[in-house]
Amino acid sequence: MPESQNIEWKSKWKDEYLEWICGYANAQGGKIYIGCDDDGNVIGLPNAHKLLEDIPNKIRDAMGIIVGVNLYEQNGKEYIEVDVPSYPIGISCKGVYYYRSGSTRQILTGPALEAFLMRKRGATWDNLPLPAFSLNDIDDSIIDRLKKWAAKKGRIDKSVLDEPKDILMEKLHLMNGSYLTNAAMLLFSKDPEKWQLGAYVKIGFFETDADLLYQDEIHGSILEQIDKIVELVYLKYMKAKITYEGMQRIERYFVPEAALREALLNALCHKQYQSGVPIQISVYEDRLYIANCGCLPENWTLENLMRKHASSPYNPNIAHVFYLAGFIESWGRGIEKICSACEKDGVPQPVYTINPGDIMIEFTAPEDRIIRSVTRKVTDGVTEKVTDRLDEKSIQILSLISEDPAYTSTAIAEKLSVSRKTVSQKLKEMKEKDIIERIGSDRKGYWKIKND
Repeated sequence: MPESQNIEWKSKWKDEYLEWICGYANAQGGKIYIGCDDDGNVIGLPNAHKLLEDIPNKIRDAMGIIVGVNLYEQNGKEYIEVDVPSYPIGISCKGVYYYRSGSTRQILTGPALEAFLMRKRGATWDNLPLPAFSLNDIDDSIIDRLKKWAAKKGRIDKSVLDEPKDILMEKLHLMNGSYLTNAAMLLFSKDPEKWQLGAYVKIGFFETDADLLYQDEIHGSILEQIDKIVELVYLKYMKAKITYEGMQRIERYFVPEAALREALLNALCHKQYQSGVPIQISVYEDRLYIANCGCLPENWTLENLMRKHASSPYNPNIAHVFYLAGFIESWGRGIEKICSACEKDGVPQPVYTINPGDIMIEFTAPEDRIIRSVTRKVTDGVTEKVTDRLDEKSIQILSLISEDPAYTSTAIAEKLSVSRKTVSQKLKEMKEKDIIERIGSDRKGYWKIKND
């Protein structure tokens, strides 16, 4: 049996393994075999019977828990199995909380520890009362928008939507006792960062991993963030590959809007807001990442995530309001919808990476939808032989045409900060050199690069 997330082979006992046992108890449980080499072959223990007494005592004194400690024999060699169950409460080892994630042992501190202990108690951060946030801090315009969304979707009785603000908050499960909750603050405040740092989304465009060209931040209620993010990503950060079928213009991004929207909604519903770290979207010419501080549900793996599963939102009260607004489903189909949208649009499936403190999704562009930056000067589909025949300004014009064949002379002139006369002259020269041709009329047609 090979080593895995839940199995470790050790040649001899060390007291530091108490930390590993604590990590197992706080996660999915696991087994440590003492007296075996790295391949699981039994090499034996000279002091097995003494350890059979010492290990349970050490575990009890350090953590106050009972685990299975069993003595086995193989080919005349004795070894010990330490069988650690998953505990429903948080376990500390000499006052320190450890957690097993993959094959690593993490020390839980700060917001991560707070979130862990709340999960063990069956509580969630979004349902914690926030005494500093009152009904006067709720933005009525956001409530009005929610009512329109909910009424249109029909997921909530109209009589509930007509209730006064305080009753509505209670029926939306956004009250804890007499106080509004963290969820209410994130959903209905125009400035949630007044109460919780990092409750925003950061977007950046990167030429390389080290070269950030420009960035933006999306602030405000998380109910209103989603549309702002999608609009900004498509208008400013991603370029559509534009083609024509006859005179019909077709725009295709390398991340389908349905997939991007669902991925962002997942991030907003599952984020660990107490981390104080914003959701981060990194856009490149050929890929897009969404990184979010969060973790998988207890006892889940990446395999669980990628197959059909029940809905288990990290912030169930936030997810409930998103559901009523019609933003999400309640059946755990988010990733299925993302993958389906990518498959339907003919782009690669997203790749998920589960790190100790965050979850990242990566979308990649198929080769036929990558649009190179104007700053690179040589466009896709234009050979080096052709560009050798052109000056720099003509190559820049070609790059813009590759980006959008429908660009007019006026639009090109504005983008390159040159006169329309200069652009017209360069276009004429390239037509004469049989590099480009005009399809259709000057007003409604488009350019075709003949060297494709």
